[in-house]
Amino acid sequence: MFKNYCKIAIRNLWKHKTFTVTNIVGLAVAFGATLLLSLTAFHELSFDQFHEQKNALHQLYREIHRPQGKTDNNTSFPIPFTPALKAEIPDLVHATRFGDYGNSILRYKDHEFQYDIEAVDPDFLEMFSFPLEQGDQKRALSDLAGIVLTQKAKNNIFGQEEAIGHTVEIKTDSAWRPFIVTGVAKDVPENSSLTFSGLVRFENFPGYQSGKGTWDNNTHEVYVQVSPKTTLASFEQKLKAFTHKYYAEEIKKLQRDGGLPDKEGEYLRMKGIPVTEVHFNPISSSGGVNKFYPYLLLLIAAFILFIASINFVNLSLGRAFTRAREIGMRKVLGARRRQILSQFWGEALVICGTSLILGILLAYTLLPGYKTLFNQVLSPAILRSPWFIGSVLSGFAAVSLLAGGYPAWVLSALNTSQTVKGKITISKNHRLRNGLMVIQFVLSGLLIICTSIVWQQLNYMRTAPLGYNKQQVLSIPIGAHIDGQKALDLMRSRLATLPGVISVTGADINMGRGRDNSSSNSAITFDYKGRQVVTNLLRIDYDYIKTLDLQLVKGRDFSRDYSLDSGVVLINEKMAAALGGKDPLNAVLDWDPMKLRVAGIVKDFHFKSLRQEIAPLSMLIRREWPLAYIFVKVSPANLPGSLSAVESAWKSINPKAESEISFLDENTDKQYQKEARLSRIFVSGAILAILISCMGLFAIVVLVMGQRTKEIGIRKVLGASVSNIFTLVAREFLQLVLVALIIASPIAWWAMNNWLQDFAYRIHISIWVFLFAAAIALLIALFTVSFQALKTAWLNPVDNLKSE
Repeated sequence: MFKNYCKIAIRNLWKHKTFTVTNIVGLAVAFGATLLLSLTAFHELSFDQFHEQKNALHQLYREIHRPQGKTDNNTSFPIPFTPALKAEIPDLVHATRFGDYGNSILRYKDHEFQYDIEAVDPDFLEMFSFPLEQGDQKRALSDLAGIVLTQKAKNNIFGQEEAIGHTVEIKTDSAWRPFIVTGVAKDVPENSSLTFSGLVRFENFPGYQSGKGTWDNNTHEVYVQVSPKTTLASFEQKLKAFTHKYYAEEIKKLQRDGGLPDKEGEYLRMKGIPVTEVHFNPISSSGGVNKFYPYLLLLIAAFILFIASINFVNLSLGRAFTRAREIGMRKVLGARRRQILSQFWGEALVICGTSLILGILLAYTLLPGYKTLFNQVLSPAILRSPWFIGSVLSGFAAVSLLAGGYPAWVLSALNTSQTVKGKITISKNHRLRNGLMVIQFVLSGLLIICTSIVWQQLNYMRTAPLGYNKQQVLSIPIGAHIDGQKALDLMRSRLATLPGVISVTGADINMGRGRDNSSSNSAITFDYKGRQVVTNLLRIDYDYIKTLDLQLVKGRDFSRDYSLDSGVVLINEKMAAALGGKDPLNAVLDWDPMKLRVAGIVKDFHFKSLRQEIAPLSMLIRREWPLAYIFVKVSPANLPGSLSAVESAWKSINPKAESEISFLDENTDKQYQKEARLSRIFVSGAILAILISCMGLFAIVVLVMGQRTKEIGIRKVLGASVSNIFTLVAREFLQLVLVALIIASPIAWWAMNNWLQDFAYRIHISIWVFLFAAAIALLIALFTVSFQALKTAWLNPVDNLKSE
């Protein structure tokens, strides 16, 4: 019996090649796309899930309630914070500081290496699941002069040589300090928010000795592990007394300045972020990826798979007309409903199984290009995770059951007497078919509209005036191999004679995100006229305003003609407004131990991304503060030649430079990689959804034309023209597409309006977006319907009337 079912299934699938190929190709593409999109989504959702104590681990931050309802969240803490916390809170199992030692230079046997070194407390390796391949997990960080390297760093530095017990040197404050290798850890997983190449004790952190007794200098992050019985909410409540004790002075200032407390009357409170949420939390410097994106990927994958499944249902039900007599004969010969159900469901399983295999092969083939296109780093471990495997099998089972099982159930229930005559009444008014087609194009319309809005927002961010010149300015990451001020002075000297170079300056913070892929921020809170003021800080050098074409509104720029420019500051308009008064020019800002006079006011410019509003900014020259970037303004006449000359000069000054030079417009574009990736995903998803929908629409039109052949022949005999018949057929399907777009438009507006709220500067959704989407969808549907509709309308009516 089983052998007979298989023969009949293969024969029927082979006989109806158009529908078989349409179903298999549509489902294979859908399965392949679903696998790729799911890989990315599962990778994002797997961040920090590998820690054994993940449910007890939290990153701490301060929630500060300022005047006018503004709330600041800060993950940086002072050096004495963690020791005091461990002494005061008994429910604390472990706590560690996590301070960025910077891209440090390591030296071993006269060979230098640049690595990301983090300063931590001994608890770090007991809290987080970063197992050691060599060394004692509990004692590796007990030595103040010890260092733990990752396996990759160890192999690069030592090769096959034993590392434990050997000494490496780290360049700190222009001096070399020795460290003994006490452990080798497995490489940090790709799905870890915390990353490092080496770990040293926090007592080696720059500024530790001078800062271990002060509470007003926030320099690092703090992670805690609470007892298993302690919830995060209860732990946060226990931190209230600690906060009132150690932050009493800051709380008094917030009350004085008119800060608005939270519902519990707190002006400042300590809160925690579960370590499994750090990757998605914008408060954390290790996070910021919106959790909306991985779920959006899964949603798009479900859309694509659902659209392909709808095609399967529609085509299977449509084929009922061609298999009516077969079903009737089977019933007359004694076949039970269960047997007919098994036959048709078996055919569906053959199609689904073949499609899944082809989809896996397609996903495997496209994976390298997919990773490049969407800038993905996917962990191979995801493919082996029970979560991912279970999801794939569940998806296959759902498609087979719903897309294959439902048509099989409907066909097996057909009336015997009618099917023997070749007459069936299934879906006479086509409500099911039309309803499913509307759902298809609702999903396709959603993707078209959302793609258009994402593209507009991304284009707006790329082209919006930022208040500075980003087209002709080169950004040079200085790195750790040379002193920043020395590098700037040398570059000024080397480039002074080049005709294509207009000006050279430096700063401690980049504009956008350069080739070194780093981004930083610096801020200070101080008292001014009896109230607190918060300002961002930017350490710049001479000619900064000239190089970036900033506009000076009042006062003067920094100038070498003034010997005391280290005692003045330039501020933006937002900072001037924050200081208050009619004219803040010449106001004195007391930043203990510095007192700075406001020498000039600069027109506001976007020194951060367009996701954030322009904030108060203070710019100053302090030669003791390190420079991290050099900016070179070049003439637009010969940009490639100027770039080449600047690169040559930089290589001669700093031959060990690792990061490449970039233009500021590249850096600003790089800030929006997440949105650009989202745009590409939307476009790809929309194209796939529309392609699969059109495949199904074309196959349905073929079926409908086959069923209405006699009707069309009679209409032609009675005088109907080709255009009349074409309009009759096309109108039905175009109406369905139009209804789908009317349903999709408000849903898309709601979803994208919520998405745009993440941006301080954003576009306004125009009605033209919806009209454009409607025009595109209708044109695609019209083109899909036209071919088969016109082909049938042009047939000889005599041949049509002979058709059965």
